[in-house]
Amino acid sequence: MSEFSDQVVQWQSEHGRHHLPWQNTTDPYRVWLSEIMLQQTQVTTVLGYYQRFLERFPTVKDLAEAGDEDVMALWAGLGYYSRARNLHRCAQDVMERFGGAFPRTAAELATLPGIGRSTAAAISSFCFGERAAILDANVKRVLTRAFAFDDDLAKSASEKKLWALAESLLPQKQRAQNMPRYTQGLMDLGASVCTSRSPSCLLCPVQHGCRARQLGTPERFPVKTRTLKRSAQQWWLLLLRRPDGAVWLEKRPAPGIWAGLHCLPVFESEAALQAALPPLDATVQAHLPAFLHVLTHRDLYLHPVGAQAGAGATPPGQGLWCAEQDWADVGLPAPIRSLLLGLSKK
Repeated sequence: MSEFSDQVVQWQSEHGRHHLPWQNTTDPYRVWLSEIMLQQTQVTTVLGYYQRFLERFPTVKDLAEAGDEDVMALWAGLGYYSRARNLHRCAQDVMERFGGAFPRTAAELATLPGIGRSTAAAISSFCFGERAAILDANVKRVLTRAFAFDDDLAKSASEKKLWALAESLLPQKQRAQNMPRYTQGLMDLGASVCTSRSPSCLLCPVQHGCRARQLGTPERFPVKTRTLKRSAQQWWLLLLRRPDGAVWLEKRPAPGIWAGLHCLPVFESEAALQAALPPLDATVQAHLPAFLHVLTHRDLYLHPVGAQAGAGATPPGQGLWCAEQDWADVGLPAPIRSLLLGLSKK
């Protein structure tokens, strides 16, 4: 088992990624921020958001003291918005429960909002050299292939068994140096070498002992039989404008899609949208082209309808009139931001 971790550590020191802005630091705030942003999001997408967050909130105290609107506005476009809400709550918890200092163990870190077992282990490994195993999607792929682990990961018992394997592989010596390198090495292997399709086995440091490669079937690992069903919804969006060009935006309820963000009013049908217009003295001006927005497990078919509000009209509910120059300061879902910006250029 030690041979595996030694090979990963050596490979990472020579061939792994070392240039990312959240690397080469033991500051748990910066590592935590990057780990949350990188969940189900590409590195190239995260880079700009990471820098902007640090410029706006350079410390966990700054983030904890920020308003919800500021945090959501800065996160807008990055997706999976529950991460932003948990990020804010976690910063507040760190201040209230731990006096502004992140706990040093994975067990304590996992008690914070939005920090699961694998994320907690990554933070404690990178920052404090703790022997704690990570098991994100990339690492699952590396380990199941290296050891031909063919138990069905759709079953909790199989997942538990893989966790045990991951923990047995952790470096035993020079933890302060080797644990961060090993953890990063597994991430780098999964991201750049042991990819889901067409893995680059000849570049892999564990190729000679990899049982999936010996079997000639690396791409059949990991095994997971249960698939999540996709669903589809039709949303009608009311693009309601005042004579001065301001657009009416409503805060999305929690829980739900885009919770906490501001959005055009959403209706389940065109008839429901039309029924909301008379009290506003509003008239439909245009049916804009419908478009598809793809979420992780759902397809949203969005139908924007442009309407002009009567003078002095204020729709009911929690919302605000937002002028074009203020759109950048309001947390908007990516497709709504794109829609509005597209209209402003015409």
